[in-house]
Amino acid sequence: MHMLYDSESFAVVHIFANAPDDVSGSSGHEHASGPQMPRHGFEIVDKRSGKEVYLDGSWAELFQQQIQAWQRDTPTQEEVEDTLERYATLAQTPVVVH
Repeated sequence: MHMLYDSESFAVVHIFANAPDDVSGSSGHEHASGPQMPRHGFEIVDKRSGKEVYLDGSWAELFQQQIQAWQRDTPTQEEVEDTLERYATLAQTPVVVH
């Protein structure tokens, strides 16, 4: 897990998938325990609403492209927050602290 962005309004965390423990010891029966497709994702927390959205799959790929564009172009904080606001409209899950 890696914190990418943290402001008064938003927090963005890159969550890395865990690789299978022993790929070399594969017996060819991977399907018996279900598919093993490690995937990464991004969690965007809208601190104002107390909700979060988890992006994986194609959504995570699109967001990764956005991050790469930010690395090239160095946006203002307002530009970053505007983009995160658009993703935050997808947020439905309340943030719960355990």
